[in-house]
Amino acid sequence: MPTLAYPPKPRPGDRIAVISPSSGLPGVLPLPYELGLERLEKDFGLVPVEYPGTRRMNSTPRQRADDIHAAFGDASVAAVMASIGGDDQISVLPLLDRALLSAHPKPFFGFSDNTNLLAFLWNSGIVGYHGASVMTELGRPGAMHPLTAGSLRAALFTSGPYDLTPVDRYGDEVTDWADPQTFAAEPLLRPCDSWWWHRPEPIVEGASWGGNLETLSRMLTAGREIQRDTAAYDGCVLFLETSEELPAAEEVFGILRAMGERGLLQRFPALLMGRAKAWSLEKRNDPETKAGYAREQRAAVLRALEAYAPETMAVFDVDLGHTDPQQVIPYGGRIRVDGPARRITVTY
Repeated sequence: MPTLAYPPKPRPGDRIAVISPSSGLPGVLPLPYELGLERLEKDFGLVPVEYPGTRRMNSTPRQRADDIHAAFGDASVAAVMASIGGDDQISVLPLLDRALLSAHPKPFFGFSDNTNLLAFLWNSGIVGYHGASVMTELGRPGAMHPLTAGSLRAALFTSGPYDLTPVDRYGDEVTDWADPQTFAAEPLLRPCDSWWWHRPEPIVEGASWGGNLETLSRMLTAGREIQRDTAAYDGCVLFLETSEELPAAEEVFGILRAMGERGLLQRFPALLMGRAKAWSLEKRNDPETKAGYAREQRAAVLRALEAYAPETMAVFDVDLGHTDPQQVIPYGGRIRVDGPARRITVTY
């Protein structure tokens, strides 16, 4: 199991780079982006620094790689945050200068398609942070969810253990980011179940690895930033979540089956599975349909574990992905999953 280094933390008043390693949506949908920048300054005391591609759609992979290099290489910048995700960051990976990023380690915050860069940093020995993009969590209409804000503040500014918190209400429906009137509405939260534990007998502690399942599938296909020697992941805590692509249960099982056939899935003694996002602008599912989707996804994950990792402990409905609220997961940092106490502690 690897031991990764935590980069130095920023302090209020420091500069934070805001980059778009995947999609340049800030230039198309400024409402959540500008709100996110405002909160970085007013609520967190950080000074956002933008780059040539931050607000530019259809930047080339080279242009996005240049922004990543500039953000990490700038000694006046203390941390780096993605504006949002996307779907083609995998094309940026071959262009990244590992030596440059390793020589200038900084906390990087992002999730979804940013799983690519987080895995790159993992392989470079640097702890990253899965969560808290500018347009989504910081740009949440109305106000940031208190649980999201508390987790982000701890991940940004503190070092040490932090207990994740189960919730009794969640949301996965978004307002129209292009319409000032509908955008202003506070997101809808619905009642939800707490964490659901599978084989909760052990206590597992290890470095974390994982991220967005659909992104990991593409990385597996391309052979990018996933170790061929799967022993590199022995004893790590796997965490996974799915996006607004709403992958079918059979697709989720198929990706996990591929991980199992590769000898990867069984390396992890514990799995944290994010609460399933079950609504998108293209599929506006009602509550009953969403509940059925989540049940089918859980069954698919359990089926894969039974086939390839029958001893793995799993915790479902952890708020770590595309649903609201969202808690930050240190990518490569320590996670302790205490089954008997039903407790999850991350180290920021």
